[in-house]
Amino acid sequence: QVQLVESGGGLVQAGGSLRLSCAASGSILSINTMGWYRQAPGKQRELVASITSSRIVYADSVKGRFTISRDNAKNTVYLQMNSLKPEDTAVYYCNADRIRTIIGYGFDYWGQGTQVTVSS
Repeated sequence: QVQLVESGGGLVQAGGSLRLSCAASGSILSINTMGWYRQAPGKQRELVASITSSRIVYADSVKGRFTISRDNAKNTVYLQMNSLKPEDTAVYYCNADRIRTIIGYGFDYWGQGTQVTVSS
């Protein structure tokens, strides 16, 4: 049973910074893709950033402000968010895809979400 647990959300003023963490647990041997999505009230969930062993992708709206990284030994992905704007306010969800476990592969796991609120 794979679980993703996020931490690090909160309330911050515009221009401030937050760092999100997401740790995957279970009988994990490897994870192909880890990423962060967000969903603001009344809007669809959107990709913020994703990372594999060879590629990093960012949404245009966060390029130059957010940095995604991962620690494979800890099965953990991070999102460093700088120069935050009120429009970054959303619930941020961690995603992990193509996870190899001791019993085989699993796909498309989600965390419970963590609230990020940026005040103006």
